[in-house]
Amino acid sequence: MNSQKTTTQRQHGAVDSPQEYRIHGMDCAEEVAILKREIGPIVGTVDQLGFDILNGKMTVSSDAKIASPQQIIDAVKRTGMRAEKWTDPVPGSAERSFWERRGRTVLTIWSGILLIFGLASNAWLSGGLPYALGSEGMGIVHQVPRLSRAFYAVAILSGVWFVLPKAWFSARRLRPDMNFLMTLAITGAIGIGEWFEAATVAFLFALSLALESWSVGRARRAVESLVAIVPSTVRVLQDGDQASEIPIDQVAVGSRFLVRPGERIPLDGIILQGVTEVNQAPITGESLPISKEPGAEVFAGSINGGGALEIKTTKLAGQTTLANITRMVGEAQARRAPSEQWVDRFAQIYTPCVLALAILVACISPLLFGGLWAVWLYRALVLLVIGCPCALVISTPVTIVASLAAAARNGILVKGGVHVETPARLRAIALDKTGTVTMGKLEVVRVMPMNGHTSAQLLRRIGAMETHSDHPIARAIMSHIERSGVSIAPAKDFQIVIGKGATASVDDRSYWLGSHRFLEERRLETPEIHEELERLSQSGQTVVVVGNETHVCGFITMADTLRPGARKAISELRAIGIDHIVMLTGDNSGTAKAIAHQAGIDEIKAELLPQDKVNAIESLVQTFGSVAMVGDGINDAPAMGRATLGIAMGAAGSDTAMEAADVALMSDDLGKLPWLMKHSRRTLAIIRQNIALSLLVKGIFVALTTLGHASLWAAIAADMGVSLVVIANALRLTRTKSSIVTASV
Repeated sequence: MNSQKTTTQRQHGAVDSPQEYRIHGMDCAEEVAILKREIGPIVGTVDQLGFDILNGKMTVSSDAKIASPQQIIDAVKRTGMRAEKWTDPVPGSAERSFWERRGRTVLTIWSGILLIFGLASNAWLSGGLPYALGSEGMGIVHQVPRLSRAFYAVAILSGVWFVLPKAWFSARRLRPDMNFLMTLAITGAIGIGEWFEAATVAFLFALSLALESWSVGRARRAVESLVAIVPSTVRVLQDGDQASEIPIDQVAVGSRFLVRPGERIPLDGIILQGVTEVNQAPITGESLPISKEPGAEVFAGSINGGGALEIKTTKLAGQTTLANITRMVGEAQARRAPSEQWVDRFAQIYTPCVLALAILVACISPLLFGGLWAVWLYRALVLLVIGCPCALVISTPVTIVASLAAAARNGILVKGGVHVETPARLRAIALDKTGTVTMGKLEVVRVMPMNGHTSAQLLRRIGAMETHSDHPIARAIMSHIERSGVSIAPAKDFQIVIGKGATASVDDRSYWLGSHRFLEERRLETPEIHEELERLSQSGQTVVVVGNETHVCGFITMADTLRPGARKAISELRAIGIDHIVMLTGDNSGTAKAIAHQAGIDEIKAELLPQDKVNAIESLVQTFGSVAMVGDGINDAPAMGRATLGIAMGAAGSDTAMEAADVALMSDDLGKLPWLMKHSRRTLAIIRQNIALSLLVKGIFVALTTLGHASLWAAIAADMGVSLVVIANALRLTRTKSSIVTASV
């Protein structure tokens, strides 16, 4: 089937590998939409395109129609942006030319300086500032001196340098946007001799776009700064355990490297030697250092505490958890939130309507009522300027970018703007048990010797048999024995009884261990023992029975422990308005009830297969509408995919669960769930504030324009002022910190 599919793709002109391009000028979702419209037909459909706004990258998938790199680069050029083939490693800002890094800023500043020179020369040559501004600063200026016109003209050209290509693209495609409206307003102002107004509009619009680019860049740098903390070299152990410094991108998986106390860990890996505490806040957002010992996983970018470590790499430099967080946040911005989609649809209708209204304002009064063409054309231009949806269009994307960055810095990876708003609307949450509500790791609860045996004797015999097994129960028992300091007796004639237990000769006597069923088969169970085993099972504990040929020697009980902070998190979820919380598990009812009681969860569904979990989620969706599924295992992935929002426990979860999830909690802390929902609600509130303010100011200026009390420069100043306010309001999210203190695990 796969070979047939591949053949079919090649027959239809599929390429063998993805094509990647760096796009200069792609700063927000608006440019992404333009690129999709222009590049999509060339490569087949827009589904063949991927965008990483953080890094300015566009990817053409491997199953797209054949299109040469030059065709794609030319198509991007038609949009007013510029493309080049992507190169690895990613060029840093120092490798880009000064013009690429600072060109927009330089031209904006130059436009402002020339505007001042133009106004000053106009005032000097015309008899004062009121003459340069017009009647009381709100009227039409006449007789602009040639020197002033020259200053204004260069100021206009500097201001619209980056706008003109996009405006031309918009005009050719008959899709009027804010670039087209501004260019039309500036051209019209020049046409009626309003050079000062035209230059002011050009400068303020350029300043607005520069601020937009800066605001997105600030959110971008908030995430990129995470990668910058990773050391550039690694102290790798080679033959003879000699350490040598090697560039991080040259270290292979499986290499051993050293990390000294106080240093940052350069790569993801597993500790081979050393015990320490690690501050992994850049990855998980945890506020306290985490104890680490041999066998524990560590992440690139985290800070080693007081112990020297020898670590084995598990991922390449470009594939570390930190690198993936940055990449996924970048890709996430191209996945638009519902509010962004609404603003997009609104702008598509709103912008042509503003253009039509401006034409009517310019024509109706002069044609029907004898009004002055110059006056009403001026008012139409003012209407074009204030009607520009600049602040409205940028209000939502900037908020979403800031929200994504803030979540990442708090240890929550949200895979797209589309998932930023969903937590605010959740009404029900389903939680997996093992590895989500619990630690997913058995620990010995109690050792219960019987019939004259001591705890040490019981552990000695259990250890003799369990040392041969790698079962999770055996590992929990052996870990407890190691901490207890009990010596393990040698075992002879060890034999596994599949599905039941094991037998062996210990200290020259035959012993067995296993489940309740194994005990029943050996016919050594008494009514008292049966009652005790049933009680322990109903309390959620796993029991291993140990005995010899004549009697039961004792029990050892184990249980999966509740995740720290789980009960508090459940309580907070209810406090913020989650109507329904249910635990879904494949475990038995007794264990599920015990854990649910500890966590404060009222409803459980136990002994579920993966399909049963999907059915349970579908039922919740039908009842409550918006439902989240939180899990960590492969068997949780189908249910996460069916839920309104899939949330994975990122640190210990399976790769399948991580891929299926929309959100990942990198610290495995359920306390992040209430924070995420509050953060989502705050994001929505800021989006609504920004949209409402943008529309309100526009409404006020439309009324002022109709009454003849607004000027071009005042209109663009108001629009820029609103843009500044909505940007500042959105960037408040980047200062959001988690108020939850994560317990050390």
